[in-house]
Formats: sequence, structure tokens, C-alpha cells
Amino acid sequence: MAISPPEFQITSAHRVACDGGEGALGHPRVWLTVDPDRGYVECPYCDKLYVEEDRAQAILASMGLSQAG
Repeated sequence: MAISPPEFQITSAHRVACDGGEGALGHPRVWLTVDPDRGYVECPYCDKLYVEEDRAQAILASMGLSQAG
């Protein structure tokens, strides 16, 4: 069984909120800060990546992902 690639969102904000995006099936809302050195942050609940807009192409390519995601 193939592992699906991680869900990601490109953002221009340095602070983002994640609630799992699935209503009652989501998770508690958490506020995350994009790491300035890495250019992204990963939600500790659902593993969704929030990627800094200015560096998204390079970061996603290094992870084997594309912006078409």
C-alpha cells in the first residue's frame, strides 16, 4: 500500500492556525509559528505542513512534492 504525500498549505503568514480541517473529525485548534530557518512548520496533530510562500518551491522540491500538490 502506497503512503500518500503529506498535505501542505503555502502561506505568507508566519503564524498559522490548524484544526485538522474536518469539522468534528478534526483536532483542537493549535497556533503554529513557521520556523524561519526551515521555512515551514508541521502540525503535531495531523502532520499538515505550512510552507513559507517565498521559499515554497525549493522546500517542496527538497521533500519530493510539487506545488500542484
